[in-house]
Amino acid sequence: MKPLTNGLARAAVRFKPSAFAGTFIALAVAAAIVSACGILLETGIRASVPPQRYASAPVVVAADQRVHYVIGHGDGRSDESEQVPDRARLDASLVATAARTQGAAAAAPDMTFPLRTAHGALTGHGWGAAPFTGVALASGAAPRDGEAVLSPGAARAAGTGVGGRITVTAPDGRHTFQVSGVTRKAGGADGDGLTAWFTDRRAQALSGHPTTVDAVLVRPRPGTTPDRLAAHLERTVKGAAHSPRVHTGGDRGAIEEPALANARETLMGLGGSFGGIATAVAVFTTAGTVALSVGQRGREMALLRAIGATPRQIRRSVAAEAVLVAPLAGAVGLLPGYALAHWWFGQLKEKGAIPGPVELSVSWIPLVTAVGAGLLTSLLAGLMAARRPARIPPGRALGEAAVERLRPGVIRTVLGVAALVGGIVMTGVAASASGDDAANAALGVVMLFMLAVALLGPVIARLCAWLIGLPLRAGPASAHLASANSRANARRLASAITPIVLAMAFASTLVFMHTSEDRAGDRQRRAGIVADQVISAPDGLPSGTAARAGSVRGVAASVGLLRTGVLVPAGSGDGRWLRTASTQGVSGSGRDLAAVQDLDVRKGRLDALGPGRVAVDALLAKAAHARVGHRLALHLPDGTRISPTVVAIYGRGLGIAELTLPRTALAGHVTSSFDSDVLVRDAEGADRKAVAAALGRLGEQVTDRDGYAAAQDEDRKLNAWANTVMAAVLGGFAAVAAVNTLVMTVLDRRRELGTLRLIGTTRRQVLGMVRWEALLVATAGIALGTAIAMATLVPMMRGLTGEDPYVPPLTYAGFAGAAVALGLAATALPARAALRRTTPKP
Repeated sequence: MKPLTNGLARAAVRFKPSAFAGTFIALAVAAAIVSACGILLETGIRASVPPQRYASAPVVVAADQRVHYVIGHGDGRSDESEQVPDRARLDASLVATAARTQGAAAAAPDMTFPLRTAHGALTGHGWGAAPFTGVALASGAAPRDGEAVLSPGAARAAGTGVGGRITVTAPDGRHTFQVSGVTRKAGGADGDGLTAWFTDRRAQALSGHPTTVDAVLVRPRPGTTPDRLAAHLERTVKGAAHSPRVHTGGDRGAIEEPALANARETLMGLGGSFGGIATAVAVFTTAGTVALSVGQRGREMALLRAIGATPRQIRRSVAAEAVLVAPLAGAVGLLPGYALAHWWFGQLKEKGAIPGPVELSVSWIPLVTAVGAGLLTSLLAGLMAARRPARIPPGRALGEAAVERLRPGVIRTVLGVAALVGGIVMTGVAASASGDDAANAALGVVMLFMLAVALLGPVIARLCAWLIGLPLRAGPASAHLASANSRANARRLASAITPIVLAMAFASTLVFMHTSEDRAGDRQRRAGIVADQVISAPDGLPSGTAARAGSVRGVAASVGLLRTGVLVPAGSGDGRWLRTASTQGVSGSGRDLAAVQDLDVRKGRLDALGPGRVAVDALLAKAAHARVGHRLALHLPDGTRISPTVVAIYGRGLGIAELTLPRTALAGHVTSSFDSDVLVRDAEGADRKAVAAALGRLGEQVTDRDGYAAAQDEDRKLNAWANTVMAAVLGGFAAVAAVNTLVMTVLDRRRELGTLRLIGTTRRQVLGMVRWEALLVATAGIALGTAIAMATLVPMMRGLTGEDPYVPPLTYAGFAGAAVALGLAATALPARAALRRTTPKP
């Protein structure tokens, strides 16, 4: 029996390659998508950074960089955590504690903080960590109070050396130091970048958080291994503030490079969350292509049954075909999958989302998974499609192969109706939710509606053919014929419509989600910034810049803004989580802030803002269940928990900041406490140009409100790029699947097209019929895809922005035009080729 079924499979592939070409292409592209996402996911899981500065520090103690919280109760209780927005630090007293620990020879604090000079940015450290980080003096002496040691690069940039002076700008203002020495890197390397070292006490003051340190570096005594010292330290620091963690070996690199955690989350989000959706779409579309390929050979299967083939032989033949085609197609797709992952990873690294030392990880796991997923999908889809032709009597199978069965399967119909009802219910849930709850629910909407379209495809296709066919029946003969053909072959029509629906739905959702957020944020930002002048600098502004600007003649109010992020609890019950909220720390009073920003206060009073108080965006307040007069528990950028009182709720958080706190509440909890901007309001009747010129003499960049609002759009570039790439991946795959399916359906109709020519239909009429059918397919796919996208976007955008989605007309026209163009090209070209072979002889 095996030789017979294997022979049937080999013969089918050999003598009808066109029937398997579409399946091969679909499986290859699916393998490329799945393997690319799998490679990114694996890279996120395995991502690590080798220790560089800490390579000479055997043991490193650092704060836990995640905020932990508990959700649920009893058996449903679970521990969750979220990465801190900035960096968690340790109390400086732990340095002495670590030094007294059994087995410790020495301990030193480590601090890394940004500084500015007239020649550019500079990185500051405490000199105590120098022996632990491989730094040694090339000339001069260690710094004392009022002195600094420079790296060779910093000394060259400042044009100074031992005995010279250097002026640096810290968040609290300018400081001048005498250069006591110049370093060389251990091993002969030239310096440590543009770096300056100060006494530990002075470094803590310059960093802006004088009572905390980034890490404690510890060296063991002779005879004590790093692991043994680490065990002693864990017992010593257990229970201390910020949950200290002890690191040795390769773990030290993650502490040295805080951006690694965010990079891992980005990669795992792309490979996991987006990869899950992409894999589902790939499997889903591939299954449809395989089912179409098997279904097109229903007549052959019926004939095989008529000459004595058993149902089991038919099923084994289909399975053998899958085993012959799927592994080879999957292997072909692995190379473009690796190329896609490599390009994607490189772009993320180039845009700063991934630290430079992180490398792309590739193993056999995602590659085998991609090929295996394609093989399994091909097997299951083929067996399901062959189930009915193999089961029913041969005569009935021949009849169904000639004339399409009108009644859909019961199981398929029930599941399709359930998916449709689920999509409608989820639309209501998303519409009643807010913030991330609405976004998460909306993702369920698009998936359920897509599943409903696939399961109820023949019914939906017949309805579309009837509706769109109404005007066609009044048209020329070719249009009328196209309408009749579409109604009679709803299953074939559904196979062609579904990929176009996929392409339109996912591309529209991802792209228009960004355009909607961007438009809403831009409108809020332009309406909310009422300052006349904005002072800014690439590396930030000292905290005293606002006061200096306020003393300029013609200035009525000036407010410094320190921008960062904090963690805010959102949701409730088992659905509670911590989300990062954009935050601005403001200098001056709430009255001064109102003079330069119109936050659209809806409840409370902004002039009540002060120590221990916070103003909250309305959408965030709804998600966090915050009300005026109540306390809002949140975690500052370094994880410190506070509970300020809500004094105002405003409506322009998307464009400006979701939380507004006094600057003093944030300054000691961020790595860089430089002000991001200073907003200035001119006095009534003041000469704006004269004020701008006076502010320019402060040595900073000065622009007006319009230029400032336009510059803020740069912050959204990475998200916009990510959404565009995801839309291109999903939309591109769906477009390939659509073209593939349309070509398969046309080539399978060679017999039909030849018959039309034999009964007198002209070549022009046949091609016209095919074009009208392509337009019908494209129109139905565009309409359904648009409806699904809008059902997803409306609740999502109302939850995220409080506004309806914004669909740029030209972009949407481009999507629709591309769908129509692909449909016409994918049908006209194979139809012409088929007609050349079937043209009746005179």
